[in-house]
Amino acid sequence: MHIQWLKRLFSIRRFCIPVLAVMLTGLAFQTASAAKFSDLQLDAVREISRYFNSIGSMKGQFTQIGPRGRVSNGIFYIVKPGRMRFEYAAPNPFLVVSDGSWVFVKNRTRKRVDHYPLTATPLRLILDKKVNFFKETEIQSVDQTSELTTLTLQDTSSFASGSLVLVFDKLAQRLQQWVVVDDRGRRTTVSLSNIEKDITADPKLFKVKLPKSNFRDEQDNR
Repeated sequence: MHIQWLKRLFSIRRFCIPVLAVMLTGLAFQTASAAKFSDLQLDAVREISRYFNSIGSMKGQFTQIGPRGRVSNGIFYIVKPGRMRFEYAAPNPFLVVSDGSWVFVKNRTRKRVDHYPLTATPLRLILDKKVNFFKETEIQSVDQTSELTTLTLQDTSSFASGSLVLVFDKLAQRLQQWVVVDDRGRRTTVSLSNIEKDITADPKLFKVKLPKSNFRDEQDNR
């Protein structure tokens, strides 16, 4: 299913693949994470943090390659804090929207919407105003070339296993792609292109109307 990497964001037990870490706290954890790396590696992590923290709003295109090689394309919007829209191009029926409080995963073909509290998902790390990878994630590795920094993150507090790999283009000073690796080693790659920062986005982009079937299902489950 083309939407798997996004579904894997939302649930600790219902879905199996972690993407980003939920908040961690504690100076001891921060020190332990940072102690593994050289000063150059720590500077690279700070550079990526500064990039995320410099984003107020952005839009662009994305290409997703799933574990079985299936390719999807689409456009995305991010307006911090809290709002996001990933719109998949046909024939992929999915739309993913965060309105600042809830994350909605809509199947436009089946007219079904699943929704989750943003605070219960690792998406809030992307959408927060400020990011601190040392404090909010476990940094597994920092690899560098002359052009790229590859940062691998994990959150053991909320997920059994799995990791997120961020690939940062040092020359262009932007996030190039992320790779989700699940507990079985399956990889889902999302590459970003044609990124524009400091955009003005219509607030309606971050709203989703729930179909009547959602309300019926919620009443049946009470």
